[in-house]
Amino acid sequence: MGRKLLLDKAHIEGIRYYDVYRKNGGYAAAEKALKSMSPDLVTEEVKKSGLRGRGGAGFPTGLKWSFLAKPEGVPRYLVCNADESEPGTFKDRYLMEFIPHLLIEGLLISSFALGANRTYIYIRGEYAWIPDILEEAIAEAHKNGWLGKNIQGTGFDLDIYVQRGAGAYICGEETALIESLEGKRGNPRIKPPFPAVKGLWQCPTVVNNVETLAAVVPIINIGGDEYAKYGTGKSTGTKLISACGNLNKPGVYEIDMSISVEEFIYSDEYCGGIPNGKRLKACIPGGSSVPILPANLLLKTAKGEQRMMTYESLNDGGFATGSMMGSGGFIVLDEDQCVVRHTMSLARFYHHESCGQCSPCREGTGWMKKVLLNIENGKGKESDIDLLWDIQRRIEGNTICPLGDAAAWPVAAAIRHFRDEFEWHVRHPEEAVKRNFGLAHYADPLPVAAPAAAV
Repeated sequence: MGRKLLLDKAHIEGIRYYDVYRKNGGYAAAEKALKSMSPDLVTEEVKKSGLRGRGGAGFPTGLKWSFLAKPEGVPRYLVCNADESEPGTFKDRYLMEFIPHLLIEGLLISSFALGANRTYIYIRGEYAWIPDILEEAIAEAHKNGWLGKNIQGTGFDLDIYVQRGAGAYICGEETALIESLEGKRGNPRIKPPFPAVKGLWQCPTVVNNVETLAAVVPIINIGGDEYAKYGTGKSTGTKLISACGNLNKPGVYEIDMSISVEEFIYSDEYCGGIPNGKRLKACIPGGSSVPILPANLLLKTAKGEQRMMTYESLNDGGFATGSMMGSGGFIVLDEDQCVVRHTMSLARFYHHESCGQCSPCREGTGWMKKVLLNIENGKGKESDIDLLWDIQRRIEGNTICPLGDAAAWPVAAAIRHFRDEFEWHVRHPEEAVKRNFGLAHYADPLPVAAPAAAV
């Protein structure tokens, strides 16, 4: 198993608390950054590292920081996106719950680099117990001189605030998050202007994911060049993966992005294979919003090359034969799973979570849900499959934010790779009803199972 950079101390008893975290090397990176580096030098190290956003888009973090406008006399803000609402994804939860000071330290270094003196952690409403953990860690950091005025005598000031969301998936989109943080309804903004120019309270703002900000700590500790030696190509460093579904060992794993998908699924060091000797049928490799891949395209690309756990390899061939790393929510389906049923559950989720601002998403997600419910309940027609394809095509690329794309892509990929399964449902309605286990009668999607362990 590759070297860990984020979870290397996760096994230490009491690592959640300041004294234990500090004794095990905690805040050494913050001390190095504040006392021996300039903000520009910190940003340069992040650029050298090749760190890409770990929230889903994979945009280069250092480059994003460099876009931040710096007008004279105007405050800048850093916002931590802890609204981890993507079904199948729970790795940020693990970091906040068990190693909160790693996030606090990452926020401190990042705020210093950006010249932000006020930082917010916006956390999803369902993580009801975690804000208390974060508040306790923030209080400990204040008490020990790592937050507040004149931090460690360096002249840098920083306050961190925790803001609870109300449980809206749409607030994972950075401009909707900012709207919610300002006390308004979480509707995405039209861009431009981008948050780097006009974000929180119309001031320059950077929004980064929890894992992204935590990764800044090892980058400063070991240096950007050294960090870039982990992984491969444009997929540098390590990545946290939330593995769930039909796996012997579901949980949070930190991987070096140079291993294959097959190794990740079947190796005893990671997920340990499929339970009960079942065959792998399909996988959603990056959280619910990315295209599903059948087993043959998951383990090998269309070119016959081994599929790797990297941004580039997972996307090899585009959406015709590939998918995305996304947020790292790795959902595995065995041979007994019904793709139509899973697609229906996701369509219902995206319809429920649409903010309703854009007609294609507001109306289209509802139609996809209705059509899929009919197919799953034995009331579908052959023409419904083509209708679904047409609806998702009209949603993709026609909305203010990516939620429309996130709703369309799973449906498109399911039809592209598993059309025969949709046709079977239409041609065998009675059997389809027997197989749906009454799922269609639920008002909301079934919750994603929590991780069994973190590795």
